[in-house]
Amino acid sequence: MAAGGKGDYPLFALGKPRFDQSRLKAAVQLLEDYKHGTLPTGVSNQQAILHPDTNEKILMPFRMSGYIPFGTPIVVGLLLPQQTFGTTVFWQWLNQSHNACVNYANRNATKPPPVSQFILGYIGAVTSAVSIAVGLNVFIKRANRFSPATRLLIQRFVPFPAVAAANVCNVVLMRHNELEEGISVLDMDGNVIGSSRIAARHALMETALTRIVLPIPILVLPPIVMSLLEKTWILKGRPRLTLPMHSLLCLAAFGFALPVAISLFPQMSEIETSKLEPEIKIATSSKSVFYNKGL
Repeated sequence: MAAGGKGDYPLFALGKPRFDQSRLKAAVQLLEDYKHGTLPTGVSNQQAILHPDTNEKILMPFRMSGYIPFGTPIVVGLLLPQQTFGTTVFWQWLNQSHNACVNYANRNATKPPPVSQFILGYIGAVTSAVSIAVGLNVFIKRANRFSPATRLLIQRFVPFPAVAAANVCNVVLMRHNELEEGISVLDMDGNVIGSSRIAARHALMETALTRIVLPIPILVLPPIVMSLLEKTWILKGRPRLTLPMHSLLCLAAFGFALPVAISLFPQMSEIETSKLEPEIKIATSSKSVFYNKGL
């Protein structure tokens, strides 16, 4: 790591933002200038951490770029062996709390939902996750036909169905108002054409599918790999390496799964105008329009 800055880049400081946060206002103004074709000369490409609909800053733990570092410790906790009733409830609650905030921060904000909608989605997600996880754990413990080793192995996969079902519940409940009010659809130039419930249905379906795909590698691969490693000399003779190895596997799986899941559908999705409401069809001559599906 270089000791000094280079060019226009400021010095690196651990635990502090690299750039002055007041520059966000200037970045927002640049985006507005770009939309109106009035960019000043000499302006280069910029990167921002702003919501595409509201132009508001997204808090670090809830940005997609922060999903892995803030989400990995939770995944490690979800996959810890020998879960008790208390630890199962805690980790499922913590995971859905983080997911709820991420979903809200990266939602389509052209039709802001009421706070009650957020609370409903949060309660529904936590309830479904905890109920499924606890129910499956109780069922497995009472399944006498399984040996203790088989029972432990199956328990490691319990978080996946619980998290996948709760993720869908979280998205649908939290963004249900979009199905009723619709979301804004835009033309190629970014002009709002109208509000579409059909586009909202596509947006929620795409986001829900993403939330199902995302936990597959994260909650399935580490238990499989760990069950194999625990039989080798690597962990048999060094049990203290179990947690670090487990954490490393979760981090690698998360790092692989997130870009794959997000890349399934673009954030600004495209849909044929002919598939939308009649009022949208007559409002534009474009063959297709765009909408922010959220992340």
